[in-house]
Amino acid sequence: MLQIADLHIHSKYSRACSPDLTLENIAKTAKIKGVDIIATGDFTFPAWFSDIKKQLEEIKQTGLYKLKSDNNKYTKFLLSTELALIYKKNDKCRRIHIMLHAPNLKAVEELNSYLDKNFNIRSDGRPILGMSAEKLCELCFSIHPDFIIYPAHIWTPWFAVFGSKSGFDTMEECFGKWTKKIYAYETGLSSDPEMNWRLSALDKYSILSNSDAHSLPNIGREATIFELEKPSYYNILNALKKKNKLNKINSTIEFYPEEGMYHYDGHRVCGIKFSPDETKKHNGICPKCKKPLTVGVSYRVDELADRPVGYKLKKSPKFYKLIGLDKIKADTIGIKSRTSKKVKEEYNQIIKNTGPEIKILLNYSLEKLKKTISNDIVEGIKKVREGDVVIEPGFDGKYGKIIIYNKNKKKPQQKLFR
Repeated sequence: MLQIADLHIHSKYSRACSPDLTLENIAKTAKIKGVDIIATGDFTFPAWFSDIKKQLEEIKQTGLYKLKSDNNKYTKFLLSTELALIYKKNDKCRRIHIMLHAPNLKAVEELNSYLDKNFNIRSDGRPILGMSAEKLCELCFSIHPDFIIYPAHIWTPWFAVFGSKSGFDTMEECFGKWTKKIYAYETGLSSDPEMNWRLSALDKYSILSNSDAHSLPNIGREATIFELEKPSYYNILNALKKKNKLNKINSTIEFYPEEGMYHYDGHRVCGIKFSPDETKKHNGICPKCKKPLTVGVSYRVDELADRPVGYKLKKSPKFYKLIGLDKIKADTIGIKSRTSKKVKEEYNQIIKNTGPEIKILLNYSLEKLKKTISNDIVEGIKKVREGDVVIEPGFDGKYGKIIIYNKNKKKPQQKLFR
């Protein structure tokens, strides 16, 4: 059974997140997007965990949950949170984000009880903890041996296991003796599987893509397609372990990495954006303010890679690069905002008449789409599927720009379908 999963989102209680991120709205949006399994997000935040316990119930001892009020084609929830760890190791300050999935509510309650006594988990849905990744692993696995732990958006500069500003050079350096219990990593918006294949040390890990959504429209912008014997927590865990042919990762849905906000290097306030080669020419220094540049994902991958650009990993799950339907619509009418009233109205009408967004972008034939969607949008979907887009890379916290209908005949990007 194929299940599309987005295992990293946030709640309304996380900093810089939409107040619309309630469990009911998340479930509704997941159906619109075509996401079968969605993260709860933020289970360490007391008020949100209270909502989880009141509003969700376990689905037939699967370790997955659903809204108590939802009995028809329900969205499945996985108990999840992201933690920010800030600590010192090997005489360097480390700042990393860690994804955590729990097998049941009891395990979450015990973890939260400990954290609440020793750290501040009440100020933000994604709490900052003054503990190392090794201590977190020790704590979680002492509570329950089947917690799922893996590094989030592993390459981003400021808060990532391989981040240029405060990360490590190897998984072992970060997780120590617990590395053997780390089965996966999250690519993040600014990298894709092909970039990660360049680092042979990552071959043994499963590649996960998640949205890290801070608002409802961003749910499912990246996702992982699992092939499961049946949807359950332990089947997902077995898929990550790569030890069970009945449960595995089929493919991932990716952002264009160039569109991610840390793909290239630079200084946003100075208006400086550099490719890795340009950064090297300037010795990593901003020519305007003379301070070190924010070194992005592309540079950092190149720095740690032991394989050339374009290396193909054999027997790896496929991946698809997609662009949101609302972005395609906005581009067809030449406006910048995908949240405009006109875009929202047509988006909702398309979903109502055609089906979930991911199926529209990924699965349905163009001929079928032409029956319910205007020709200009269908043409946009075709161009996205063929990789016929132009990208202005993001840098230093600024998203890149995707141009689908480009007046200048530039060379198309690589194909999206792998």
